[in-house]
Amino acid sequence: MAITPDGRLYARHFRTSISSRCVIQALRFFRRKIGTPLLVVWDRLNAHRSPATTDFIASHAQDYAVAYLPAYAPELKPEEQCNALVKRAMANALPGSVDDLHRLARREFGRLKRHPEMIVRFFRHAGLSVTGIP
Repeated sequence: MAITPDGRLYARHFRTSISSRCVIQALRFFRRKIGTPLLVVWDRLNAHRSPATTDFIASHAQDYAVAYLPAYAPELKPEEQCNALVKRAMANALPGSVDDLHRLARREFGRLKRHPEMIVRFFRHAGLSVTGIP
């Protein structure tokens, strides 16, 4: 998932464990969608620090800058609040298949996407200050 301090949300869902291939595919997708160079703020997931991912970032330095958060710091990650909101909305869901689960998740992220003011509040709650954002 990618979120911006002005409240935009972009999601890529994978039906596998997250690998460096998934991370690179998502980075390309987010860069195309957002259109400007990205500051990527990551936790310490192995796929974020893999040689393939770091080589990709290094070879596209004009498109991506990376900052790492401490290993466990959900209070510093606005996207954790997005995930928690979606999980709460799906708490009583009984999907009959992985496809149903995928549709439910996409629907809930779509609902959140229509409320950029919430995402802006998630950034503020995390204490993140971004210049140029109201």
